[in-house]
Amino acid sequence: MIDYNKIKVTIDTNKLISNYRLLSSKGSNLLPVIKSDAYGHGMQEVAKILAAQGADSFGVGTTEEAVKLREVFDGTIVSMLGPQEEEDYRAIAECGVIPFVFRFDQIRKLNEVAEKTGNRIPIALKFDTGMGRLGFSESETEKVTERLNRCTHLKPQMLCSHLASADVTDYEDFTREQGRCLDRIMAVFAGSGFNLKVSMANSAGLLAYPDLHYDIQRPGIALYGSNSFAGTTWQEKGEGLQSCMEVSTPIIQFRNLGKGSPISYGCTWRASRPTRAAIVASGYADLFSRGLSNKGFMLVNGKRAPVIGRVCMQMTAIDITDIPGIEIGDSAYLLGGMGDQSITPEELAEWWGTITYEVFCVLGFNKRHHI
Repeated sequence: MIDYNKIKVTIDTNKLISNYRLLSSKGSNLLPVIKSDAYGHGMQEVAKILAAQGADSFGVGTTEEAVKLREVFDGTIVSMLGPQEEEDYRAIAECGVIPFVFRFDQIRKLNEVAEKTGNRIPIALKFDTGMGRLGFSESETEKVTERLNRCTHLKPQMLCSHLASADVTDYEDFTREQGRCLDRIMAVFAGSGFNLKVSMANSAGLLAYPDLHYDIQRPGIALYGSNSFAGTTWQEKGEGLQSCMEVSTPIIQFRNLGKGSPISYGCTWRASRPTRAAIVASGYADLFSRGLSNKGFMLVNGKRAPVIGRVCMQMTAIDITDIPGIEIGDSAYLLGGMGDQSITPEELAEWWGTITYEVFCVLGFNKRHHI
């Protein structure tokens, strides 16, 4: 396989383990979320590492992800996007995957597949309590229980919802109202004879709302070291989490710029003083966004170097005037790096104009190394 770029994504598995242990100390029964290739950290690799630490269940996105995970993991796998295509229904039955179910046609089709195979298919019921995305509505609860009572080849095991704003400190009342809504839905299921495990808490819910933990907690972003409350008055709730991902690229050229000299496309940056620039081998083709042009920093020799000029397809310029001792081939860190000036996921996300989820997922498409 040809390496089309020089960017290096390193995943520190010791930090992943540390995060998992920290979150386990705050919850009672974790279902780690490793969807979207474990937020760019490598789904199969992360699953094997956490399974060795005692994780017996995982949440993924698509049914295809679930099938891929089944190659390396024998425990419980929950597909949170549920079946969407005909082949998904067969794969769920064949691989023993528990799908999120949030439409009546999914109930019908899964029951039909289960009838043909002669096996009962376990399912997780998804209800919308305020997120406004996937899920049955509270008003449909009785209709769902009635339908399930007729679909005898299905085995409901979980009742799930998702917190919309648990990471927003001003939305505490809204978050708790979601819990009250789920409580009402739970009561209807219990009254209809269903005994289900209940799950609502995401990373922020696990860290800040112990009263909403219910039976199963589903941490995602916190597993990979991002504190949902970074920069807020609740920041201490996520203390101890460590970013697992580090991203670096080599320096391939130096340029000495006179005062007033431009660099990169469009001459969007000009030197305000005699400047020494380094050209690093990463750009938007390597998923280091062009939106980072003239924004933020990279870390070189433990010091921060500003990004200058437009980010190009495979190259970016940084100002290293005040950082001595740099040589061709030295690493520039887009994320992470050693020392107290390390580039944090939260900082990179802020410069990027996005969130840490996207930073991890996008940069994680590059070639990864697990250490």
